Amino acid sequence: MPAVLEAPAIGKRRHPEYNSSSSDETDGIDTMAKGGSQLSTMSHSGGSPMRPNVHGIFHHPTGSVQYIIWDPASRACAIIDPVLDFDRRSATFSAVSADELLQFVGRNELKVEVIVDTHPHADHMSAAAYLSGRTGSPTAIGERVAIVQQMWRERYDLPELPVDGRQWHRLLRHGDTITIGSVELAVAYAPGHTLASIILYNEDVAFVNDTVFLPDVGTARADFPGGCAEELWQTISAIVALPKQVRLMVGHDYPPQGRTAAWECSIDEQRENIHLAGRSAVDFVAWRKSRDATLPLPDLMLLALQVNLNGGRPPLKARDGRRFLKVPVDCTHP
Repeated sequence: MPAVLEAPAIGKRRHPEYNSSSSDETDGIDTMAKGGSQLSTMSHSGGSPMRPNVHGIFHHPTGSVQYIIWDPASRACAIIDPVLDFDRRSATFSAVSADELLQFVGRNELKVEVIVDTHPHADHMSAAAYLSGRTGSPTAIGERVAIVQQMWRERYDLPELPVDGRQWHRLLRHGDTITIGSVELAVAYAPGHTLASIILYNEDVAFVNDTVFLPDVGTARADFPGGCAEELWQTISAIVALPKQVRLMVGHDYPPQGRTAAWECSIDEQRENIHLAGRSAVDFVAWRKSRDATLPLPDLMLLALQVNLNGGRPPLKARDGRRFLKVPVDCTHP
């Protein structure tokens, strides 16, 4: 079994080395990577496994990256963070992006073993339920999604929404393993950006959701309900402590002018992230909170969450059979 991130217990809101009253505020990401929590490499029996293949598909409207990871030997694969298209003007869903994933699976003769959302997304709709219906494959998400469901059921006034995670086939716990042929991915609780974020990783690759972006873009916000800047720092510190050969796959890209979209970087590159380099834990947390206070909500957030917290399904039907997306007013923060 893999060793996993030593994450804080639910409700713990401070990194163990974050101390606002400390006179020593020089500890930056280098020190934290050495002394903080770490994601350890997985062990395998029977020799070295074949390196998994990873294919990313960029969703231009939202800057999201959808992934397919597969075992070259068995052709078993997992789909990570798929996008369901939504047009705000007509309030219609479509599966153009999700079907692109299925086309790639078909062309490469892959078998979908599982469809995973790394967290309840606030900037796009999840295509997990759609893809599960097309492939017959199970869906999965971090188990703390149930807490996020509880937080938002009241905000949306959706008393009929189940808040125990039953919308997914599997609720992933800290320390679980996802098996894709001969490829294993460990599950680590990765709070900060959201309360329910998870990282999937092994000795070759880590899917780090929205925790960090490419080094020239920065890090995720931490001001959504359940988010926490202190915990974000801890999670990032664990990521950059991974072995140098691990490929980091980020959940979004917002490329600066002149650069095409990309989504993979190395540990060494991530340590030079523009939001991290030269900042101590105290500096980062203060800066992150100040910056987050100036950011508008993601364009689709209030619409997307009620879909994504229902497993990627459209809203429940009203009494007359129609479906409605609700927009709660002035209730995005606790």
